[in-house]
Amino acid sequence: MTDSPARVPASGTVHWVGAGLSTGSGLARLCGAADRVRLWHRTESRAAEALQRLGLTARAEPRAFTLPALTAELAPGDIVVSMLPAPEHAGILAACVRREAHFACSSYVSDAVLDQVPAAAAAGLVVLTEAGLDPGIDHLFAHSLVGRAREAVGDDAAASYSLTSYCGGVPAVPNDFRYRFSWAPAGVLNALRAPARYLQDGAETVAERPWEVTRRHVVDGETFEVYPNRDSVPFVEQYGLPPAWKTQTFVRGTLRLEGWLRAWDAVFEELKAGDDARIAALAGKLAAAHPTTDADRDRVVLVVSLDVRGAEGRSWSGGYLLDLVGDEEESAMARCVSRPLALGVRHILDGSLPAGLNRAAETAARSEEWLRELALEGVEFSLRVDQ
Repeated sequence: MTDSPARVPASGTVHWVGAGLSTGSGLARLCGAADRVRLWHRTESRAAEALQRLGLTARAEPRAFTLPALTAELAPGDIVVSMLPAPEHAGILAACVRREAHFACSSYVSDAVLDQVPAAAAAGLVVLTEAGLDPGIDHLFAHSLVGRAREAVGDDAAASYSLTSYCGGVPAVPNDFRYRFSWAPAGVLNALRAPARYLQDGAETVAERPWEVTRRHVVDGETFEVYPNRDSVPFVEQYGLPPAWKTQTFVRGTLRLEGWLRAWDAVFEELKAGDDARIAALAGKLAAAHPTTDADRDRVVLVVSLDVRGAEGRSWSGGYLLDLVGDEEESAMARCVSRPLALGVRHILDGSLPAGLNRAAETAARSEEWLRELALEGVEFSLRVDQ
């Protein structure tokens, strides 16, 4: 058996690339944990302005981002945190592999990133992905619930289960549009145009237009609207659900305020009829019609539930709820994306994450550890268990 390559020790230098809406107090946490932090943005002056806004002037170094400029400053063991759009990650990861630097992001793993994981692992490098809010904290919740249910019911016991995971960024004070843009409108619209695959009533189901299967979902006495997104099916294996358990429902999706479906009716008509140019134009119109101001407060709601029904009373039910409102210092979305990502980067710094691909914390035990750490850092959530 061939020994695994030695993991490249972290140098203590972190390069945080991008200072958009999801860059929040997580960056400050890294400024206290790393020996050196560089913030890369469109220009050096924009990076400096972002550091000033975050209260981090003199605690991190501003840089003007280009991929060649970043690559030139990378040293073995450095950590690059990409807050850029997902299509940019593969190019940055390639530079990391060439320069023996670790890589982290909060986005879903793309095929282009997956293609480079073997080379990164062989070089002893950590590739941390899906370590924000959704994906990220939702993974931690799901792994924790599955681990608890497995202990209660047993891996080999005949059982059926339903797992749902819904997350949404919504306005703290509901508006007529029933939404607050926490990321680019074009990204929101294109996500709605992508088919969703999930498991319902024990069968694989595809919704070509996810909003058309929107349904009511009551959370802690409050009614929301939810719909599936992306491809939920691979996460059955990722979450470690026992093969002996039969799937009734497995859905990962998006949560919106009650009334969202009705308020967005005209948008959906455009999505059904529009081509790429029309959708891009619509995104611009929505951004202008529904601007986000400094006075606005956002709210993040994430609810993950697991219900297992076994024979002879061996059943288990539980769920996590995260419900946070932003404040004048930072948005709830920035806090919920940047703090778990920063926590993952700190685990690269301390050497506790293995080389190769990591999707947040990928076991129940490590997820419980991360959740304890996040709770201590002000990311509040609650756990309900019914047996």
